[in-house]
Amino acid sequence: MDATDPPTLPPQMFTTSAQLLDLTDKKLMVALRDGRKLIGVLRAWDQVRYANLVLQNTIERIYTDEMYADVPRGVFIVRGENVLLLGEIDLDKEDDVPLPQGTFNEAFTHQKREATETKRRERVQRRKLRALGFEDEGEVLH
Repeated sequence: MDATDPPTLPPQMFTTSAQLLDLTDKKLMVALRDGRKLIGVLRAWDQVRYANLVLQNTIERIYTDEMYADVPRGVFIVRGENVLLLGEIDLDKEDDVPLPQGTFNEAFTHQKREATETKRRERVQRRKLRALGFEDEGEVLH
C-alpha cells in the first residue's frame, strides 16, 4: 500500500448488500421469513433494492424434533426481502448434525404432526386465556 492510497475499510464496515462480497462463492445457510432453511453456494447477488441472492447446488433442509431431510433444489433465486438470516457454513463441521437424516416423506410427516400438535396446544392455551378474560389475537371469537 502506497502512502498516497486512500485507506481501505474492512468488509465488515459495510451495512449494505456490498457486505455480501465476502460471501460470494461460499456455502451459506439462508433462513427465510416463511421458515424454510436453504443451503447453497452464493454465486450472485444484486445491489438494486433488496439484495436478491442466487444460490447454486441448493438444498432445502427440513428439520423436525426427531430428524432432518434434504430436498435438492438446484439453482435457487431468493428475493432479498425474504431473507431473515444468512451465514457461512463451516465446512469442517458441516456434517455434524446431531439428528439422524431421514427421507423427505418421513420428515414431512413428522413436520405435519408437530404442526398439528402445536396448533392444538395453542387452541387450548387461547381457551384458558379467554376464560381468564384475555382477548384473543389469533382467531375470530365464537
